[in-house]
Amino acid sequence: MRLVIVGDTLLDRDVEGSVTRIAPDAPAPVLDEETTRERPGGAGLAALLAAGQGHHVALITALAGDAAGAWLSEALTAAGVTVHALPLPGITPEKIRMRAAGQVLLRLDRGGPPQPPGDAPIAVLDVLRDATAILVSDYGRGIARHPELRAAIEEAGAPVVWDPHPHGPPPVPNVRLVTPNESEARRLAGDAGRGSGLSTARRAGHLLRQRWQAGAVVVTRGAGGAVLCQGNPTPMVVPVPAASGGDTCGAGDAFAVAAAVALAGGALVSEAVQTAVAAASAYVAGAPDTATRSQDGPGTGQLGADAAGALAAAVRARGGTVVATGGCFDLLHTGHLATLRAARSLGDCLVVCLNSDDSVRRLKGDGRPLTGQDDRARLLAALDCVDAVVTFDEPTPEPVLAWLRPDVWVKGGDYADGGPALPEAEVVGRWGGQTVIVPYLDGRSTTRTIAEARGR
Repeated sequence: MRLVIVGDTLLDRDVEGSVTRIAPDAPAPVLDEETTRERPGGAGLAALLAAGQGHHVALITALAGDAAGAWLSEALTAAGVTVHALPLPGITPEKIRMRAAGQVLLRLDRGGPPQPPGDAPIAVLDVLRDATAILVSDYGRGIARHPELRAAIEEAGAPVVWDPHPHGPPPVPNVRLVTPNESEARRLAGDAGRGSGLSTARRAGHLLRQRWQAGAVVVTRGAGGAVLCQGNPTPMVVPVPAASGGDTCGAGDAFAVAAAVALAGGALVSEAVQTAVAAASAYVAGAPDTATRSQDGPGTGQLGADAAGALAAAVRARGGTVVATGGCFDLLHTGHLATLRAARSLGDCLVVCLNSDDSVRRLKGDGRPLTGQDDRARLLAALDCVDAVVTFDEPTPEPVLAWLRPDVWVKGGDYADGGPALPEAEVVGRWGGQTVIVPYLDGRSTTRTIAEARGR
């Protein structure tokens, strides 16, 4: 695989120290410098991460003819990155963070306004044409605006991942995946990006996908996971494996690199996003001063409509988010558990709408369910990610949804890569609720498990 990264390279410098006093001449903390760490930043960091994973990486960037530019070129080359540097007028941009006790006190930027880089040689354009995957890492300094590079990226046959910047240009048409974070998506989407939360991410993602003529847009939300918007009006929400309080600087680069590598290997966009969320989470967890915790809730395990209704009312009264999901859950397996945990991570309580025995028989045939509804309900309620279980007799959960009125309705499956809208989406949308899809574990199926057991 040949991954080509196109973007702005910065010099990142972290100045670590301690603060024990306030300056006598101004109400400002005094940082006593203890250590200084330098590393490639921006597209340079993305290249460093990819090379560190053993990939063949070429970096197309712009560097000034100064000491910082020379150091970056040497450091990246030593790490195994093939650097193609266009001439950059002025000085190499620097990003300096003053830190104490794991917190950033001040960021100092050097380099002045963006400067257009010089012409791209034919050899550089040939690198793009030979790429297995292309990642555009735009940090608003000008590389992503380069007309020759943009034309070559648009003509390339490889999948393109575009990590945008609010001050940068739009992606070229037909990019496979664009990866703005939530703040960037709000700014880029204008009025459609007003507000915050899942609804805003979905609205902004769909608008930007249409505006940019992109195959998909994924809005990354830090500890809130990622919202993937494709042709299907229902987004896929990919939760993080664990929340972390570590340093998130560089997590977006880790996400974009992982997505590009996965697409180069033939993954679906939804699969690439799942891989990227896991990679970004691992990157943050591996940074200093992290504290990892599970996202699972305490799980009250209440049974019945009355208990579920009271729980939902209590959560709403304190401004929380009510999440619901549904299914037969016959022979509970790890695929079910993954869906339930992902659903619980999206709000403050999870209500499971469970098909009754009669409902399951109408859907699956006379041989199902293997486990009665009372036992299925108790097993679900025993999980720490489930707060309440409601059993219904109808063919669909729509009557339950009409009175429960969840803020988020979750489906597990492979709907995200195309196809019609989910039937429940129209019902949930009546009160402003959101319908989302979460990934399922491939190969985990009750029907398959039963068939394999009977075949033995």
